[in-house]
Amino acid sequence: MTHDGFELGLHDINNAGVYAIGNEDVAPLSAAMRDAGLRICRIDLAGCSDKRTLLMRLAAQLDFPSGFGGNWDALADSLRDLQWLPANGYALFFNDADDLRAGASADFDTLLDILDEASAHWSGQNVPFWAFVALQDAAVER
Repeated sequence: MTHDGFELGLHDINNAGVYAIGNEDVAPLSAAMRDAGLRICRIDLAGCSDKRTLLMRLAAQLDFPSGFGGNWDALADSLRDLQWLPANGYALFFNDADDLRAGASADFDTLLDILDEASAHWSGQNVPFWAFVALQDAAVER
């Protein structure tokens, strides 16, 4: 590991996006992101194998406003807003995402698409938005 967190180029907003990592990489990478001045949010997905549980965990861990609709559109809207979590940038860590990928692959793919859209949105605002999905098989490319 390098000083900037796995040579991701943390200071180049164009590198922000969605990445698959190993569970063992969560702690050191989150420390690098914290040191880069980003707000760290960890979402534990152990045992999560459906959309409803996923959205509930996201709402709880990211402290979504009480009016959160609990659907994909509401998730996309919330991730593009985050006014209740002011920061210079964001790094979301989805620990143990294997159960979701195995149990609800279409929902897993939708989550990745929404995270990618959120990252592009924040990039347009000149705010880095990183999402790291921790998997047993981190060689899975997105």
